[in-house]
Amino acid sequence: MTAGHEIRDGEVLVAVGEGTKTHPVPSGSVIMEDAWLDRAKGFAGRFSVRTKIVGIVLILTAILGLGITWQARSAMSGLAESELIIRGRAAALELADHISDPVEQRDSVAVSEVLDDVLASHPDTVFAVISRPDGVIVGTAVDPGELSVEELADVLASQDARPNGYHTFSAPIAGDRGWVTVGMTDLRLVRTVNGVTFQLLVTTLFVATIGIIAATLLTWLLTRPILDLVKTTHLVSHGDLTARATVTADDEIGTLGEAFNLMVDELESGRRTIIETEHARTRLLEQLIGAQEDERKRLARELHDGVGQSLSSIILAASVIERYGTPEQAIRISETASETLTQVRRLGRELRPSVLDDLGLAAALDRYTAEFRLRYAEIATEFHSELPERVPPVVETTIYRVTQEAMTNVARHSGARTLSVLITQRGGTVRAIIEDDGSGFDPLAERRNAHSVGIHGMIERVELLGGRLDIESSDAGTTIYAEVPIEMIGMQS
Repeated sequence: MTAGHEIRDGEVLVAVGEGTKTHPVPSGSVIMEDAWLDRAKGFAGRFSVRTKIVGIVLILTAILGLGITWQARSAMSGLAESELIIRGRAAALELADHISDPVEQRDSVAVSEVLDDVLASHPDTVFAVISRPDGVIVGTAVDPGELSVEELADVLASQDARPNGYHTFSAPIAGDRGWVTVGMTDLRLVRTVNGVTFQLLVTTLFVATIGIIAATLLTWLLTRPILDLVKTTHLVSHGDLTARATVTADDEIGTLGEAFNLMVDELESGRRTIIETEHARTRLLEQLIGAQEDERKRLARELHDGVGQSLSSIILAASVIERYGTPEQAIRISETASETLTQVRRLGRELRPSVLDDLGLAAALDRYTAEFRLRYAEIATEFHSELPERVPPVVETTIYRVTQEAMTNVARHSGARTLSVLITQRGGTVRAIIEDDGSGFDPLAERRNAHSVGIHGMIERVELLGGRLDIESSDAGTTIYAEVPIEMIGMQS
């Protein structure tokens, strides 16, 4: 039998065997833990890797150094106090033993010598006092550099265990002749402990400095290739696929750099493939459009020369019938032939107007606009041209076809009442602006629509020559901007 659990939706799901049991848990605790975790991550994320490593080393060194210093100081302080107590008791017993005979003999000179010997033999001793059983002091010795006679009286009169910070130790004199009291100070031991503590703190500071230097060097070694990789990433993101990360080691960061360089190689190879494909597509479009225009020229020539001549022959034959046949037959044949000839010539001009090759773009569009007015009299059409001179034939063909397609779309779909066409040349660029007041449409949707052959054809023609076609449309009407650079055409030709 196996068991497990997970927290989900504020409940603990406990799985036992094949079944589960649910136990509600307070969801606030989980949310609070997540909030604290997010805050901790956010706070840590504000600092660089170098700052984090140096900070961790500094904090750990400080904690360890201060902890060791505190423990050493506590141990030395306790040891010094224990040693002072032992020495104080030994000094009191020693004084009681040596002072017994001088006190019994009432030899004040010997008593003073013994007291002075105690002060001399024990450096931490501040005073030594001999008193009778009734408490009357019969001899004293005081270190004048540490304590005065008046201060000694206050110390002896105090009831504290450590009067005025001094340690006092008492011992009875043999034969019940009184007591000896020895006072010691811990100043020398405290200074020793403070000196050792200071040395430990200095050592901690030195170790922390060494740690910071080592951490800084380590982070420099770690972050230098990472920063170089970030710099290379920025260069690649801005389109420089020649940039490569410097690989200086065979560690994990070096492996990351090699993987990044391999990725950039793949990107560069993919971009070359895309460029080559785009060039092939451009050449194909050029060939298709060129073949289309050549076919239109051929059809226009055949319509004009072949069908047009045949219809002219029919008209001549009709005139013969008019002389020798019935007048109604001749008139009907003549009218039909004339209408057919007019349609054939119009189709020929639409396929490839000869005036475009002979007189240029402005004349061809002017004639097309005139024919457009005849066919769509309900649309007030205006045409203006500001071309100072002839432009390359491919540019003329492109602008003519784009304008022709735009005007046809206006007549078929927009329901416009007015239409204006403006052809200009500015700074080595030919621009066509076709504007109407029709119902408008969604240009983005039409661009996505694969069935919008007309719009896609216009865009392909213009972009093929390095130009740009923009469409602005709303309920108030539609405006088409087509720009084709002449310099690019000159360099290509």
